[in-house]
Amino acid sequence: MTDEQICEVVVTAADGEWLAGFTRRLVEDRLAACGQQTAAIRSIYRWDGAVHDDPEARVALHTRASLVERIVARADAEHPYDVPCVLALPVVGGNPAYLDWVLAMTDQPG
Repeated sequence: MTDEQICEVVVTAADGEWLAGFTRRLVEDRLAACGQQTAAIRSIYRWDGAVHDDPEARVALHTRASLVERIVARADAEHPYDVPCVLALPVVGGNPAYLDWVLAMTDQPG
């Protein structure tokens, strides 16, 4: 395995189908190796002075830490929320073959 750090990027959205399409575009563009979506989560948060309690979907993207900035930029440009939830969490270990696969699937040309 190379020295490139791998991370998990969490993104949430109200519309699970939108989130699946967003994930597919990131994988097609090699910004993520994969995305594992949970279709039903419950988000409780404060926004515009009120507490909200809403259903959402969540995806965990596996990618290189060096690509997080590009994923955040894509979310800012494409996400229906004013302030999309995008969190990068470090991966501290795992199956070496899987980690190598994540690196191979996110290898950026030239």
